[in-house]
Amino acid sequence: MIEKIVQTELGITIIGAGRVRSKQISKAVRLAPYVLAADGGLDQALESGLIPDAVIGDLDGVSASMSGVPADRLHRVSEQTSTDFEKCLYSVSTPLVIALGVTGSRFDHSLAAMNALAKYPDLPIIVVSGKDLIFLCPLDLRLSLPIGTRLSLFPLAPVSGRQVGLEYPIRDLAFSPVGRIGTSNRTKLPDIHLRFDAPHMLVILPWRHLKVVTRALSRPRG
Repeated sequence: MIEKIVQTELGITIIGAGRVRSKQISKAVRLAPYVLAADGGLDQALESGLIPDAVIGDLDGVSASMSGVPADRLHRVSEQTSTDFEKCLYSVSTPLVIALGVTGSRFDHSLAAMNALAKYPDLPIIVVSGKDLIFLCPLDLRLSLPIGTRLSLFPLAPVSGRQVGLEYPIRDLAFSPVGRIGTSNRTKLPDIHLRFDAPHMLVILPWRHLKVVTRALSRPRG
């Protein structure tokens, strides 16, 4: 078992090196106040006026600004088989992660972030990317959203499910990354209920609903 570098009852905001709007960082930190910089995300955290509680990565992407962070907060993980984002994920024990700057402008980084979501289905992780947020849907999820909210579904592996409150029904549909996907569905009721037979479905929503999703994923789930 990998030893945990960070163990906290607080939600963790992970800041990566991809550019993120300051208001997104501020909102994430209010919801998940433990700040963790993923390697080069340290520079962005400091630019936002935050001294991270911890920095995790191979530390090859940070600048001289590292000297302004207490040495006991710097944690070098030198293995090169995973991204700095994944290094953070397997090094923490927390009820929730909000990750920003882990996709950036490179599509391979975005795909790597989605791969990390698939690897850690038992850890609620919300990735904020541009105007959207993405998370791996638990087997049973309830959300309260304004009617007409865009809600896209993308399967990472074959999966099926059912729903209440979406405009386009998904019951009896076989979703697959090489088959049917669920782009641009919409809410038709304010209370949404999603159920899936496996933890393989990504949910994509406008990022302004971060607080709602954070609360939903933080609740105990049966």
